Amino acid sequence: MNLTKTSRRGRASREAAAEPRRNPRNERPNQRPPWEEPPTVAGNVAKGATILAVLAVILLPIYSVIMTSFSTKASVDAAGGLVVVPEGGVTLNAYREIIQGGVVTRALVVSLGVTVVGTAVSMVVTVLCAYGLSRPRSFAHRTILFTLILTMFFSGGIIPSFLVVAALGGYEQYWSLILPSAVSVFNILVMRAFFANTAPELIDSGRIDGASEWRILWSIVLPTSKAVNAVIALFYAVGYWNSFFNVLLYMPAANEKWPLQLVLYNYVTQGFTMAGTGRTELGGYLGRQQVAHLSLQMAVVVLTLVPIMLVYPFVQRHFTKGMLIGAVKG
Repeated sequence: MNLTKTSRRGRASREAAAEPRRNPRNERPNQRPPWEEPPTVAGNVAKGATILAVLAVILLPIYSVIMTSFSTKASVDAAGGLVVVPEGGVTLNAYREIIQGGVVTRALVVSLGVTVVGTAVSMVVTVLCAYGLSRPRSFAHRTILFTLILTMFFSGGIIPSFLVVAALGGYEQYWSLILPSAVSVFNILVMRAFFANTAPELIDSGRIDGASEWRILWSIVLPTSKAVNAVIALFYAVGYWNSFFNVLLYMPAANEKWPLQLVLYNYVTQGFTMAGTGRTELGGYLGRQQVAHLSLQMAVVVLTLVPIMLVYPFVQRHFTKGMLIGAVKG
C-alpha cells in the first residue's frame, strides 16, 4: 500500500517537473521591447520632419551666405541684409575685388601654409608620443602619461606662454602660430588607446622577424590605424585653420603675416580698413560702388569655409570607426 502511494507520488512529481513552468513574464516570449518594435507611419513621418528641420536650420544660413557673396549691390540693398534669391542675378565682383586687393589672397596662402605645416608637425609628435605610451614596458610611460593628463586640468596661463614664446624669439614669427599649440593631450590619449588595441600577434610577428620599433610603427601600427590618423589629422587641421587667437597674441601688428581668419575678423568688425594700416585695402569696384560691403564680407566667409567643406567628406567616414573601435583585433 505504501509502495503504491510512493510510486504515485513519484509519478506525479515527475509529471509536474516535465510540465513547463508558467511565468507571467514569459507568457509572450516573442514580444520585443518597445524600442525594438518597427516604427509606425506617424513615427517615420515625425523622424523625417525632424531631420528636414535640422537640415534647414543648418543649410539655409550657409545658402544665404553664399547667395549674398554672389549678389549685386542692388540685390543686397533690396533685401536689406542677407540675400536668399538674388534679384539682379549673380556676379563675381566681390571675389574679383578680394583677389585684386591682395590682402585675402596673401592671408589665404598664409593659412594654408600654417595648416599644412602645423598639421604635419602635430601628427608626428602625437603619433610618436601615443605609440611610446601605448607600449606597456616603455620608459617611464606611467609618469609621462600622468604628467600629460595633469596639463589638461592645470596650465601656466596666457602671460607665461607669451613670455616664453617672446623669450625664444617667436614674436611676429610664423612658428609661434604652430608650436605653442602643436600638441593636444586629448588627441594623444585617443590615439594611444587605438594603438594599444593593435593585435599583439602582429607586433610579436614583427619582432620575431627582427623588426625594430620604428619598423613596427611604420609598417604595422600605422597601416592598421588609418581611421584614427585621419580623424586626428582633421582635428588638428581644423584647429589650425580656424585659429586666430595666437595671431592676436604673437603678431598683432604684422598684418602682412595674418592668416585668413584674422583678416575675416577685421573685415566683419572693422569694415574694409585693415588694423594697423590706417588705409583701405580695397579699390576698384568699391570706388565705383558696384560691390556691397556685405557681399565682400560673405565672400571672405565663403573662402574660409570652402577648404574644410572640400576635405571633410573624404574624412567623415572614418569618424565612427576612428573614435569608437580599436585597430585589428586579435
